[in-house]
Amino acid sequence: MPAKNLTANRAALGHRLRYALHHPERVPRHLARTARDLWLRRRHRDHVSYYRAVMRSDTRADPDAAVGSANRERWLALGAMQFDYLIGHGLRPEHRMLEIGCGNLRAGWRFIRHLEPGHYYGIDISPDILFAAQDTVVEMGLQNRLPTLTPVRDLSLAFLPDAHFDVVHAHSVFSHSPLPVIDQCLAHVGRVLTPGGWFDFTFDRTEGEEHQVLREDFYYRTETLLALAQKHGLRARFMADWERLPHGQSKIRVSHPA
Repeated sequence: MPAKNLTANRAALGHRLRYALHHPERVPRHLARTARDLWLRRRHRDHVSYYRAVMRSDTRADPDAAVGSANRERWLALGAMQFDYLIGHGLRPEHRMLEIGCGNLRAGWRFIRHLEPGHYYGIDISPDILFAAQDTVVEMGLQNRLPTLTPVRDLSLAFLPDAHFDVVHAHSVFSHSPLPVIDQCLAHVGRVLTPGGWFDFTFDRTEGEEHQVLREDFYYRTETLLALAQKHGLRARFMADWERLPHGQSKIRVSHPA
């Protein structure tokens, strides 16, 4: 996998022109996304409503592509990568797990199979992708594992109990979120974590200027997100070993202070 460009500003006109010259086959899709962005901006002022509409559009076309997988083979590979990483970092069958932005269970079906029945709780802002998640439960024969799949309006987690989840996981959620949405999640995730639990989230990392492409893709400096977690009384550390895997994002782990 080629090394990530950590200094590029993908929103800059020069970068977009160079990218178009090197990848002309991707220009029509980007133009379609741009047109959709203009339309949805007018209809949805808040970001969660906007991105819910994006997911509705993408899920209708292909649920696997809606969660960022070019094909079923890649969907399975990315899910296995997430699963193997958490198993290697201490996820046990008796743990209770909350997956934020569970999508169509790209990794979730493996977590459901691994955990004790009733110990997996998936939430997503998109009801459409949760319908696809139900299809995955059926496809993988996991009905008896009793997973919970719940649509949410925001990431305040207000309806969930205190100190209930040993592991909270959010893959490719903050890469599509502006800072106020991330801040809301970090302000409340500590309440639902057990004292020894942890919250893993991925993000698109930049070492240059923080920026966004349309309202869909956001790039943050590591120190920005570490400071945001610390503001809410959480301990946060950059997971360097995650970056050695072929996926393109970075990871931070958040927990209660020792």
